[in-house]
Amino acid sequence: MHEDTERLLRQRGLQVTAQRLAVLQAMATHPHAAADELADVVRESIGSISRQAVYDALATLVESGLARRIQPAGSPARYEDRVGDNHHHLVCRTCGVMVDIDCTVGEAPCLTTEDDHGFEINEAEVIYWGYCPGCRKRPADMNATVKNGEG
Repeated sequence: MHEDTERLLRQRGLQVTAQRLAVLQAMATHPHAAADELADVVRESIGSISRQAVYDALATLVESGLARRIQPAGSPARYEDRVGDNHHHLVCRTCGVMVDIDCTVGEAPCLTTEDDHGFEINEAEVIYWGYCPGCRKRPADMNATVKNGEG
């Protein structure tokens, strides 16, 4: 995996650094994590690293197409290493867990609009919202507590 990751960085014209390798590894093991969460994982892996260095690595990885930045409404940006396809996301309204959903209808970009306003559409970014199985099983008063950040 380490050699494959180094090869990916080089193919994109990026310098191979311990920080970039650690951030890519953290995304692989913690998909849909926020930058601060990834920084904690990276610190466990390589020791000291500034939050800014993690943000810089993430920005470079997103710009080079090795990572994807997702920002659901009301949530900090999250990052994943699943790129190159037109998948979507499902987010729990209560606990915030996010999961991938493959393109659901037809070929990419998954949606056909009635009026494309002259655009050539090549991607659709869809976020489905709902309640995960764990939150659906909780009593309603417990869900309100979790949603307010108290649970």
